[in-house]
Amino acid sequence: MIFTLHIWRQKSASIKGDFVTYEIDDIDGDTSFLEMLDQLNEQLIAQDEDCIVFDYDCREGICGACSLVINGYPHGKKIATTTCQLYMREYKNQQELWVEPWRANSFAVIKDLTVDRSSFDRIIQSGGYVSVHTGSAPEANEMLVEKHHAEEAFNSATCIGCGACVAVCPNASATLFVAAKISHLALLPQGEIETDERALNMLEQMEIEGFGSCSNHRHCESVCPKNITLQNITRMNRILS
Repeated sequence: MIFTLHIWRQKSASIKGDFVTYEIDDIDGDTSFLEMLDQLNEQLIAQDEDCIVFDYDCREGICGACSLVINGYPHGKKIATTTCQLYMREYKNQQELWVEPWRANSFAVIKDLTVDRSSFDRIIQSGGYVSVHTGSAPEANEMLVEKHHAEEAFNSATCIGCGACVAVCPNASATLFVAAKISHLALLPQGEIETDERALNMLEQMEIEGFGSCSNHRHCESVCPKNITLQNITRMNRILS
């Protein structure tokens, strides 16, 4: 397959960027999106041009680092899929692609397609933890957790903090991310005691970082690669009420 790629190039947050067009051919349908970018970079290196900078780590849909907006969709149009798990066969009938970074003031562009998401780390540091003494592993059945609560906590904990919810939100809100982190700890007895303080601290830090507020557009839920639901936001609002 042959693709026309319009890729955002930007040297730093302080320098204005723009789309640059590239042509790439001989792309197999089983090639992942990131592998396709690897091939393009090899082509650029051969032409003595600057490589396209993009973020990745695990390439297994676990870490959430592969933060790209493809034709207007964070992580691409395929539902519940990270960019690294997206294959070019998905675009066999759509061979002109626009690739850009997350668009949010709180995610400053480092270079090209890579953004600084350390704001999420600071939100976690403000309250996304449990203040308990560490030591040897406790007996598994020492603290019983209801099955329903355990399942809900696990579902919330699957949030990988990729930032797709921010990228798609008209307000650039991180509410779904924050609510998932608050929710999964609030549902477990180990985290329940700090629930109210945690919610207040994390929301305050979200505002300090410059993220917007939730206004119920629901786009965040639809693009989340881990299917984090708005039920988490409802639970967080109930904690705060």
